[in-house]
Amino acid sequence: MNDVSTPEPRLAGKRIVITGGARGIGGAIASRFVAEGARVSILDRLAAEGAAHAASLGADFQEVDLLDPLDAERATQAAVDGLGGVDVLVNSAGILRFTPLLDLSVAEWNETFSINTRAMLTTMQVCARSMIAASAGGKMINLASMAAKKGGAGEGAYPASKAAVVGLTRQAALEWGVHGITANSLCPGYILTEMGAATRTQEKIDTWSAYSPLGRLGEPSDVASVALFLASSDSDYLTGQAINVTGGMVMH
Repeated sequence: MNDVSTPEPRLAGKRIVITGGARGIGGAIASRFVAEGARVSILDRLAAEGAAHAASLGADFQEVDLLDPLDAERATQAAVDGLGGVDVLVNSAGILRFTPLLDLSVAEWNETFSINTRAMLTTMQVCARSMIAASAGGKMINLASMAAKKGGAGEGAYPASKAAVVGLTRQAALEWGVHGITANSLCPGYILTEMGAATRTQEKIDTWSAYSPLGRLGEPSDVASVALFLASSDSDYLTGQAINVTGGMVMH
């Protein structure tokens, strides 16, 4: 009789902070990470959904307004303190507004960058300070978008903000690598989440699916699987990268 042992969870004991973890890609990442043995703290503005999802996973939840730098710092620090430190930060929170450039207001530009990019800097600073103080390294995973590499019709400030995420992540990799901290960004393509659902028709889904050599759109679980690789020790020598999760729609 063969002795088949159960594989060790890939994130056993890891302390992980996830912004935008109430639903969508961030929610799927939270679920996958908990299933792999991680202790997770979810940050989100969606209090009811975030608290319910966290409770279902046995995770912590912190309500946060990422538009407010002080509240973003407070909530991130509370999450780190609640976990007793942090090994991995996943920045998944973001907004998408469809506004042509000629109609784009400064207020909308600033809001998009505040949530999609500036808030990442705040959460990264809080977590980096904790990681550096602990002298144990760490991992940062920032959600960008394939829009960072190819833009998107009518998406206004969104592609620019996601390109900035890629640049910010590379800078973190350069500055914090000496402390054993890796930083990578993920660039998902068309993923079937709540974001953009209001304007998504079956005709659009069929059209977008044809862009992929695989003939389908992505699911949140597709992104969560790549995030798991980045959070695990398998990616220890990978940093400063912007990894496509697009089903081949973008190959650079």
